[in-house]
Amino acid sequence: MKMRTGMKYAGFAFGICLLVLGGIHLATACGHSADPVDNRIAADLNASLSNEMSELEGFEGFDHKITAYMQEWGLQGVSLSVMRNDSLLLAKGYGWADKREEIKMQPGHILRMASVSKLITATGIMVLQEAGKLSLSDTVFGPSGILRDSVFTEVIKDRNYFKITVEDLLRHKGGFLVTGGDPMFSTRTVMLQNHLRTPPDNKRLLRICLRKTLGYEPGTTQAYSNLGYMILSLVIEKVSGMSYEDFIRLEVLEKARCYDMHLAHNYYKDRYPNEVRYYVPVNEKPVPEYNNSGKMVTRCYGGNDIRALSGAGAWVGSTPELARFVASIDGKPSVPDILTPQSVEAMTEWFDPDTFSLGWNDTKPTGEWTRTGTFSGTTALVKYFPEGDCWIFIANTSTWKGPSFSKKTEALIRELRPLYNPLFPRRDLFWEKETDE
Repeated sequence: MKMRTGMKYAGFAFGICLLVLGGIHLATACGHSADPVDNRIAADLNASLSNEMSELEGFEGFDHKITAYMQEWGLQGVSLSVMRNDSLLLAKGYGWADKREEIKMQPGHILRMASVSKLITATGIMVLQEAGKLSLSDTVFGPSGILRDSVFTEVIKDRNYFKITVEDLLRHKGGFLVTGGDPMFSTRTVMLQNHLRTPPDNKRLLRICLRKTLGYEPGTTQAYSNLGYMILSLVIEKVSGMSYEDFIRLEVLEKARCYDMHLAHNYYKDRYPNEVRYYVPVNEKPVPEYNNSGKMVTRCYGGNDIRALSGAGAWVGSTPELARFVASIDGKPSVPDILTPQSVEAMTEWFDPDTFSLGWNDTKPTGEWTRTGTFSGTTALVKYFPEGDCWIFIANTSTWKGPSFSKKTEALIRELRPLYNPLFPRRDLFWEKETDE
């Protein structure tokens, strides 16, 4: 069989897995192997990671820029992973995973990734298309639509809904506007307006939304829509016959060898064992609880129904596993993709500056891809460069800049790349050759 013996450079060897000295390829670290031992490693990857593995000589300036950035913006904790050509080169935590409990951020901690979740959902749609279960051109509503259930069609008055396709939802061209508030972040308002005693589940919320007139004809323009990706979650459930979470876990994440990603819970008490604590800006005041209980809460813990976002923004995961996921949909050969080359090309195809890519925020013709995610307590960025390096940054703190904060983080990454890249020349200088044994 083929074995990769290590990664060495300038007299030091470092690793991303406790079971080896030296670097480890994502295909091995995340379990792309028939060897059951490797699969056990994959299942326990996050528990196997530590900051010490990325404590590298010459990185003082690199680390200083990150800690200075955290201080400037009041970020309590940051998780950063860097891969190149599907090899995980750096996985490190900075600051606090949970300051109150004095738990330092480690690369194996999982964090809410907000709208980076949309990239996972879009991949699920492409998996279903490859299986012949749907087509991007399929309509979503109406007599021949995927969600043709009478519970939805009976409330539709605006026949423009019947024009919405799966691709329209993926590209934020479904006709939905948020001039009256984003329904995915307005649960209290929806409850009050519709005289509900409990928060609506996603199907009931969709019924409420379908009664309204669309803001524009589907496919003619675009407006960012969390509702559209929640609808895609229902499409996945309808077509697959499984819950959204089960389908994504079994048919997307586990096939990408990602085993520690989950749908988020709303409250700290319900967090996953290795999940971080979330923070808001120090001057942000408490807000009414999303379920209209009358309680005042910290916005990131009950201000919104995070779990109900589903495929629009509810996933939690570590940055190393997210790197593994990206490696599985990037078209590079080192880690076999879970999608066909045609699907990868479709997701990353560039049309014009006014057209969202499939799941990605933006993919440029140069090969630079971007996916961002932001809501209270979370800011996330996946930045993929044409040179083959991918940077994944997630903080457990939100800032007053809101979604535009991702531009600041992107600028930071562009500053970090020149500091980082000289330590890692061409790949063949620090990977030993594969040998048959």
